Amino acid sequence: MKAEPELYVKYTRVWIPDPEEVWKPAEIIRDYKEGESVLHLKLEDESTLEYPIGPKVNPLPFLRNPDILVGENDLTALSYLHEPAVLHNLRVRFLESNHIYTYCGIVLVAINPYEQLQIYGEEVINAYSGQNMGDMDPHIFAVAEEAYKQMARDEKNQSIIVSGESGAGKTVSAKYAMRYFATVGGSANDTNVEEKVLASSPIMEAIGNAKTTRNDNSSRFGKYIQIGFDRRYHIIGANMRTYLLEKSRVVFQAEDERNYHIFYQLCASACLPEFKDLALTSAEDFTYTSLGENIFIEGVNDAEDLEKTKEALSLLGVKESHQMSIFKIIASILHLGNVDIVSERDGESCHISRNDPHLQHFCQLLGVELEQMEHWLCHRKLVTTAETYVKNMSRAQAANARDALAKHIYARLFDWIVEHINKALYTSSKQHSFIGVLDIYGFETFEINSFEQFCINYANEKLQQQFNSHVFKLEQEEYMKEQIPWTLIDFYDNQPCIDLIEAKLGILDLLDEECKVPKGTDQNWAQKLYSQHLSSQHFEKPRMSNSSFIVVHFADKVEYQCVGFLEKNRDTVYEEQINILKASQFQLVADLFQDGKDGPAPPPSGKSSRINVRPAKPIIKGHNREHRKTVGHQFRNSLHLLMETLNATTPHYVRCIKPNDDKEAFMFDSRRAVQQLRACGVLETIRISAAGYPSRWTYSDFYNRYRVLMKKKDTTIGDKKQVCRNLLESLIKDPDKFQFGKTKIFFRAGQVAYLEKLRADKFRFACIKIQKTVRGWLQRTRYLKIRKSAITLQRYGRGYLARRYAEYLRLTRAALICQKQYRMVRVRRAYLTVRQAVITIQAFTRGMFTRRLYQEFLLHHKAIIIQRTVRGWLERKKFLRARNAAIVIQCAYRRVLAKRQFKQLKIEARSAERLKKLNIGMENKIVQLQRKMDDQTKEYKTQNEQLSVTNIALGTEVNKLQKELETLRSRQGDNTQLTSLQEELEKLRAALQEAHAQRKKLEEEHSSEKLELEQRVEELEKENSMLKAEKEEMNQRIRHSQGSKGQEGTVSQKEVRLQTELDEERLRYQNLLKEFSRLEQRYDNLQEEIAYSKFAPGHRRNPSNQSSIGSESPFPSITMSEVGDTEDTIQQIEEMGLGNAAMDLSVFMKLQKRVRELEQERKRLQTNLEKMEELSKRKPIDPKSSTSEEDTNADLAYNSLKRQELESENKKLKNDLNELRKALADRASESCSSNELQDSYNLLLSQLKAANEELDVRKEEVLMLKTQIVSTTKPTEDTNHIDSNDVTDWANNKKPIDKEEALQAYQGLSESKRLLEAQLQSQSRKHQDELEALHTQIEVLKEDLEKKQEMLNHFSTLSPEALVEFSVQQEITRLTNENLDLKEIMEKLEKNERKLKKQLRIYIKKVQELEVAQAAAMQANRARPELTRQVTVQRKEKDFEGMFEYYKEDEALLIKALVTDMKPHVVSATVPCLPAYILFMCIRHADYINDDQKVHSLLTSSINAVKKVLKKNNDDFEMTSFWLANTSRLLHCLKQYSGDEAFMTQNTAKQNEHCLKNFDLAEYRQVLSDLSIQIYQQLIKIAEAILQPMIVSAMLESGSLTGVKPMGYRHRSSSMDCETGGPGGYTLEALIRQLSQFYTIMGEHGLDPEIGQQVIRQLFYSINAVTLNNLLLRKDVCSWSTGMQLRYNISQMEEWLRDKNLNQSGAVATIEPLIQAAQLLQLRKKTSQDAEAICNTCSVLSTQQIVKILNLYTPLNEFEERVTVSFIRDIQNRLQGRIENNQLLVDTKHTFPVLFPYTPSALSLETIHIPASLNLDFLIRV
Repeated sequence: MKAEPELYVKYTRVWIPDPEEVWKPAEIIRDYKEGESVLHLKLEDESTLEYPIGPKVNPLPFLRNPDILVGENDLTALSYLHEPAVLHNLRVRFLESNHIYTYCGIVLVAINPYEQLQIYGEEVINAYSGQNMGDMDPHIFAVAEEAYKQMARDEKNQSIIVSGESGAGKTVSAKYAMRYFATVGGSANDTNVEEKVLASSPIMEAIGNAKTTRNDNSSRFGKYIQIGFDRRYHIIGANMRTYLLEKSRVVFQAEDERNYHIFYQLCASACLPEFKDLALTSAEDFTYTSLGENIFIEGVNDAEDLEKTKEALSLLGVKESHQMSIFKIIASILHLGNVDIVSERDGESCHISRNDPHLQHFCQLLGVELEQMEHWLCHRKLVTTAETYVKNMSRAQAANARDALAKHIYARLFDWIVEHINKALYTSSKQHSFIGVLDIYGFETFEINSFEQFCINYANEKLQQQFNSHVFKLEQEEYMKEQIPWTLIDFYDNQPCIDLIEAKLGILDLLDEECKVPKGTDQNWAQKLYSQHLSSQHFEKPRMSNSSFIVVHFADKVEYQCVGFLEKNRDTVYEEQINILKASQFQLVADLFQDGKDGPAPPPSGKSSRINVRPAKPIIKGHNREHRKTVGHQFRNSLHLLMETLNATTPHYVRCIKPNDDKEAFMFDSRRAVQQLRACGVLETIRISAAGYPSRWTYSDFYNRYRVLMKKKDTTIGDKKQVCRNLLESLIKDPDKFQFGKTKIFFRAGQVAYLEKLRADKFRFACIKIQKTVRGWLQRTRYLKIRKSAITLQRYGRGYLARRYAEYLRLTRAALICQKQYRMVRVRRAYLTVRQAVITIQAFTRGMFTRRLYQEFLLHHKAIIIQRTVRGWLERKKFLRARNAAIVIQCAYRRVLAKRQFKQLKIEARSAERLKKLNIGMENKIVQLQRKMDDQTKEYKTQNEQLSVTNIALGTEVNKLQKELETLRSRQGDNTQLTSLQEELEKLRAALQEAHAQRKKLEEEHSSEKLELEQRVEELEKENSMLKAEKEEMNQRIRHSQGSKGQEGTVSQKEVRLQTELDEERLRYQNLLKEFSRLEQRYDNLQEEIAYSKFAPGHRRNPSNQSSIGSESPFPSITMSEVGDTEDTIQQIEEMGLGNAAMDLSVFMKLQKRVRELEQERKRLQTNLEKMEELSKRKPIDPKSSTSEEDTNADLAYNSLKRQELESENKKLKNDLNELRKALADRASESCSSNELQDSYNLLLSQLKAANEELDVRKEEVLMLKTQIVSTTKPTEDTNHIDSNDVTDWANNKKPIDKEEALQAYQGLSESKRLLEAQLQSQSRKHQDELEALHTQIEVLKEDLEKKQEMLNHFSTLSPEALVEFSVQQEITRLTNENLDLKEIMEKLEKNERKLKKQLRIYIKKVQELEVAQAAAMQANRARPELTRQVTVQRKEKDFEGMFEYYKEDEALLIKALVTDMKPHVVSATVPCLPAYILFMCIRHADYINDDQKVHSLLTSSINAVKKVLKKNNDDFEMTSFWLANTSRLLHCLKQYSGDEAFMTQNTAKQNEHCLKNFDLAEYRQVLSDLSIQIYQQLIKIAEAILQPMIVSAMLESGSLTGVKPMGYRHRSSSMDCETGGPGGYTLEALIRQLSQFYTIMGEHGLDPEIGQQVIRQLFYSINAVTLNNLLLRKDVCSWSTGMQLRYNISQMEEWLRDKNLNQSGAVATIEPLIQAAQLLQLRKKTSQDAEAICNTCSVLSTQQIVKILNLYTPLNEFEERVTVSFIRDIQNRLQGRIENNQLLVDTKHTFPVLFPYTPSALSLETIHIPASLNLDFLIRV
């Protein structure tokens, strides 16, 4: 960028180079003229500097940007685009504002803060979701949202490329991007793919990350994760590709580095019982984990990380057996590293001790043979054309081979885990699009660079080329979009460097060629490189080395050491060692090393077979080293595939920067940052942008910013574009310095700074003029004040001087007297001091001489003692020396004797006799083993013979039974064999008696259980009564305390606390209700989708907001509404497979309960039948008994009612089972089978069969009883009508009588026979069912016993803390189950109680009517016995009682007219909530006629219809408000007319007469209350969705306040900007208008005012949350003018609340945080007093929110000061003691609990009329 000399004038700020800080700021103190050689500067420390300037040595320094542009969100928005400006902007944002993200064009620069920041929560994700990239502060979520939005808009695949050096935060950034996609694009079904995608991170970190000197969690591999989406853009699957795992880290780590985390995690958990077989100890004991000399990472618990890894593996479907196999393989690598290879004496061979414990553990863990592994670790095979040689290896070669084997095992395991993760994330659904996240290593350069760094830098060259071309393309598209003439921009192309590496005869090609040479070496390869590429400008040879080369990369020059390149490229592993591992007895180990070419790989969606067939003998294969691909070739191919994928997608770039090497939080090292900025391409983006028109302003922003430079006549022009054109043409003479686009103005670099300078000069000139005038006035005022003060001072001064002289004369005389006395005292004191000093000196001198004499005597005595001690010590030392010499001579002689004896023992040990003695024991052991094997074979033969004998016996017995069955069938066919039938009948009767006995036993057991339950219920009732008594006592105490004046404050506090607890409980209940409605909605959607899928083929999914709804069990539960009695379901379940059926044992327990209830009903019917038979026998004897007839009729009526009830319940069960069958079939088609569910499914199937069979039996018995009831009633009726004449006719005709009697007797016998057969069949079935039930109970008990045994074993392995926690959890589960059972019993008892009360009321009413009728009859007979004529009574005309009558068949029409087809505008002119009143009046009539079925049907149909209407109109505010008003009104009517005294206090006498008489509808009131809450929540959701796009624009962006205008701060352009330059704006008036519309609609529909206030309160909370969150995430709105505008907008909202009388609604309190945020933007922010004022004012805002606003605060002109860092620290220190929820963003999903207060209606029901427009002519007024 060429600098213009005219800009280098006085006060201009520049950047000069600095060796420490890279760039240092300075200020010009003298104007520069072109041609001068020195530039006079002043540094920040006020020192001066003469900066030399020359055309070749030092060009003119870079100019600094104006302060208004410092801290910009986007680096390309800077006026001067160069390296120091970029570095300074990043430093200011990072250190002063703590902003770690900054845009640089399309690149997001992320600086690692080395500190956990609270900016990644779910509320932040919600804030960024749906927002444009330029509207919010830079964030990784903004990039992810932009990618997601472009994928949905353009229907093109996207990629997010995250790069940076180790420790810069690449992995964390990629993880947060994936979390964003998992949250926003959640899976549409219950597979929860997003959880699996996130679960892959801890696994890959464990096996692929390690501690390095630069990063504690460095990814040592590259990965590209493709997240797949369907057509609705929900996640359906994912796929991972990995690149270049650093295998060398397995066997070598530098100092202060670690191996991969998984090794240390296993060593840290070695004490666990499941890991005892791994034989692991501390990581310090293993070579592969102790090379770095530091096995710990500060703040990391490896044992806890292993648990997270295991949980992630389980979530991804890796079984525990496979997990243990993985851990065994990893542990075996550690043991392999500790294998001790001992060198032989010749130095060319080596061996390994067979007793090496680590080799034994290695072979045991991998399941391979010890001898073979021991042999081939020290030998290798050489294959030639003629023969095969086995060659010894030296110790170094064997160690290298061992390390190569360890690396190969780990690499294969790594690939297997990645493949398994991909299988778990694979989906069979068709992928519509994907977003890829590339987490790859950045450019690396170390002191010693090897093959890994070469591949990494090669990959970065390819990525940089793609990045440059993409940036160039976007720049060109921007110019074409704005219709600006395109000029070719020269940008750096690194294709020559890439050709140097990958082209023909390039570095990689020569490396592969050298690897194929039999004796190729690194030195030969280096010479080939020198001869081939020295002419290339990107290749250099070091001066002092012949074994290295230099490649000039785009970022820097890197010197690579050739040593090890060939070995790493070959990646040689000896085939003999691999063959041993292929023959492993463990399936996973063998599968790891099977060649992929042997057969086609199974598809990921297929079901993996449990059996792998391997050949019995290994197949001898030829040497295939020549055909194996090298590591470089594989990496080049995978890199080309990656580049093809990236080129086919729209890329988004994230460049991670490491701010310092010490991992210090918020510390910025400029030199390290500049290195990374150069390496990651950020400065290249800046250069490309600066080459064109980097500064871009919209016309409106430019007009608002630079209108101060315009003339008055220019501002009168209406067209802003023309005004901007005129201004620029007058200010900038060179037309090439700017261009006018369609929506923006484009400037060359430096032109915005020039305009800022003109603007500042204009402001400075105006300020000088103002200052001149003000200073003159101040000086004149000051002169007059000084003159008046001087005269006054002179007068007072003269008087003061006279008084002071008189005082001086008096003081002089007093001073003479004082001096005389003072001199006398001073002389006497001096004399006394000298005398005392002389005496003291004499005393000390005499003492000193005495002590000196004493010391001489003492030293002489000590010398004598020392001499005595030394002489003794010398004599003892001489004696010990002589004794030790004698001992040494003895030891030498004994050693000679021992050597002779040892040689003799060795000769004896080598003799043959010794070997024979040793072999004697081995022969005995072999003979014993042979005998043992013979015994086992004999025992096996005897067991086979016994099995065959038992099979023959069973076959004969089956044949006998078949023959007996045939004989029985032949006997049944022969009617003449009456005796055999009688015998069979006797047997069946005996069996029947046995069944009766068993049934009595079961009944006794049931009765005992029932008594226990009744006792438990009584105890609960007693506890309830005690609790009620305690409650009454507490109420009395509260009343008493309220009476006392001294405790008023505590009572009010208790009331507030109770109210808050009540609100919390209500909120919890309403959240549960919301969850229930969501589940119900999901169930309806599933049913609709099932019905739709029958006709429409293809894959359908649910909405994404129902992705993660599920139960705790892994199987879907079955409710009682899904159970029936058809056997087709069982057959269909068996065909589907064992794992596809849903299981819930609680359903079948309820079925069994229902069967027991049906059994009781059958017994009752049977007893009633017996009573009827007895009555029919008695009727011919006493035909006149009227009481017996009445009882019979009553029993018949009761039996008919019971029969109808049983039939209806049976029909309901059948329908429910059909629904269950459909649900099971649909669920089974989506889920996959599993053999582990076999036992549970068999138990489930047997119980379902038993339940179905019992239901069939009960159905047959009900039909039989029905026929018997009918058959018994007919003969009794016929016998009542027999006359005496018929008797005489029968007496005269005897023969026909005998025939008829015989015929009747035969029919009776046949009927009794059928009945007996049916009963016997039922009894036999029942017996079989009971046996099956007992068998199932036995199986259940066995399983329970096994589970308890497992639990006991599990207890033994648990620690005491875990044991306590587990027992507490078990106890909680048991108590919960007991509580549910007791609750169910209580519900049944309450239901029976209500039924009995209802029947009692009916009977009482009948008795009263009967008594009244009898009394009236008796009075009539007594008073007028002579009256015989009939009396006609005139009937009084009946008044309207406020009820509507309708026929049952018209119920559907009623619901259709009142609910389904009802439109709010139809009844807008009538009584509010008219449908609710009409429905209640129909309910009243059903209650009046005592028709409970009608009441139940009408209420159920109405509620279901309202739900359907709301579901259909789920985005219509008017319809939702209408039904909220009607539902709440119907609820109030049910309360008002319930007859409950608590609700009748405000009723009139007529309204009390209209109360319900027969039914208690409290349960339906609860249902309606829940429905009202659901409708309220839907209403809030609709209103918030309507207000959401309006809030930010109306509250923050619309400028309705006159005199306060934005000062030209610009939005960052994004992909979603429209052509007008930004989103369409909403004004505050539009927002208030929308709120008024909501409030008016609710009022018109008759909604209770209290509910309307709660709606407004919730909407104001939403406005506060959205506005405040946007304010906290946008720098452009954190200014003084925005605070003023925001405060004005809030005042307008408050004024609207006052106009609508909503002051008491609590809405103002919800926007208090927003009010304080506006005040914070307006307050001064400089002194400690200002800090104190801010802390006192912002009491609702959290500390984090206050600090965030202060960091974001941006002055919009140069006269406003920035908030200093020290001021922000002062605020933080002052707020440290505040107790608060330190949360940054407000929860936008929070909902206040709604309360529906009881508001009775003053309207009388008899006054309500139905308008003709409703078409309800079938309703009859009663």
